[in-house]
Amino acid sequence: MYQVCPSILAADFNRLGEQIHTLEEAGIKMLHIDVMDGFFVPSISFGMPVIESIRKESGLFFDCHLMVTAPERYIEEFVRCGADSITVHAEACEDLESVMKQIRAAGVKVGVSIKPSTPVSAVAHLLKDMDLLLIMTVEPGFGGQKYIESSTDKIREARAIVEKEGLKTNIQVDGGINDATIETVLRAGANLLVMGSGVFRGDLVENVEKYNKRIQEITE
Repeated sequence: MYQVCPSILAADFNRLGEQIHTLEEAGIKMLHIDVMDGFFVPSISFGMPVIESIRKESGLFFDCHLMVTAPERYIEEFVRCGADSITVHAEACEDLESVMKQIRAAGVKVGVSIKPSTPVSAVAHLLKDMDLLLIMTVEPGFGGQKYIESSTDKIREARAIVEKEGLKTNIQVDGGINDATIETVLRAGANLLVMGSGVFRGDLVENVEKYNKRIQEITE
């Protein structure tokens, strides 16, 4: 299934609840929530209180992307706050497989993310145990970056493994996904598209409709 996954990192936090409701009305099913700790990545975003607050008002699927060091410390707390899926960075885990099992045991979907410098081969043996592989198509930690062209081959490689092994693992991309790159990532094999400014800049409903139409045109 192809989906646009709006990243609330690009939202207007003064109107966050209102904007999430608008996205829900526009047909969005999955909300991408970027958590940054200032250590694994330079930026600091937000954490449990924000997720817990918006969970009370939203029925959307909360796709929580933890850009934090030693994420195993927080798995249960993020689940308690309302996460439906938790994605951890392979580079942030001393024992990635153990963390994946911890997430699964907590009762939510399992995601693994890799930075632009990390090859797909580093996590290929674990694809069967994850619900999504998030391929970062920019350096994690900052919005508004340009899509890294070498990401396309990584997306294609991951999709080939998923298809060859008959897996149901989603391939998610995050960073620089816009009018100029959406066709590239879709044709390479991505099916979950994290979008920040592409959705939140301008009219949210019009943007969602535009990208859903583009997805349909490209994938039909």
